[in-house]
This record gives sequence, structure tokens and C-alpha cells, in this order.
Amino acid sequence: MLINDGHHEIVEMERAALDRWCKGDPSGFLEICAPDVVYFDPFLDARIDGLDALSSYYDSLRGKICAPRYEIIAPRVQQISDAAILTFRFVSYNDEGEPCRWNCTEVYDYTSGQWRIVQTHWSLTGGGL
Repeated sequence: MLINDGHHEIVEMERAALDRWCKGDPSGFLEICAPDVVYFDPFLDARIDGLDALSSYYDSLRGKICAPRYEIIAPRVQQISDAAILTFRFVSYNDEGEPCRWNCTEVYDYTSGQWRIVQTHWSLTGGGL
């Protein structure tokens, strides 16, 4: 089922985490991840398993990412029982205004009254907006 436009909780959680990420602070994502999160990154050879391993990886990136501007394009949330899948295109811009384009899929689980990311997959794309 597609969550209607009146339900933005997951998109807003993602946007708040991305606001911090683009300023070099990955903690916004760590705070909304489940302990058993799995993470795929196009720059890594293997999947990262668990919040401790993801925290370690993100600590290596802390303060090194800067995107003064970004766009979340065509976000879509599909809910299946206590799970929600967020997909969107993401474009970040460096200081010179050059874009970097991504596809993202986040799987959220609703447990104990809150949404938590249980699976993340980022991939680079060369496509236009």
C-alpha cells in the first residue's frame, strides 16, 4: 500500500538524517537504525552487518562529507504490515554546484512505537534528474 501524501513521517526522518549527513554528521542515520541493520554501499565490496559495524564505518566518514545542497526526488513509501520501503533518487551538490546522483532504498521496521531502518542500499546513477 502506498502511504498517502498526508503521511510524511518516514520521509521526514530521512530528510532530517540527510540534513546532518550532508554537513558531515552521520549520527542522524545511526540514531534511526535498528541494531541489526544491514547496509550496502557502492564503494564497499561487502555488506555491513549490524549497528556497531555501521557506526565504525560512519565514524571513518565523519566530517568528510559536505554537500551544501541536495534534493530528494520522487520519494515513495510502500507499507506492508509493520514494514515500509522508502525509495527515492538523491542528488547532492558539491561547493562548485556539481551534482552526484544516487538511488536509495531504505527498509524501515515499525517496532515499539517507532520506525527504524533495517536495510539500506545506495547506488550511484549517471541518469539525469
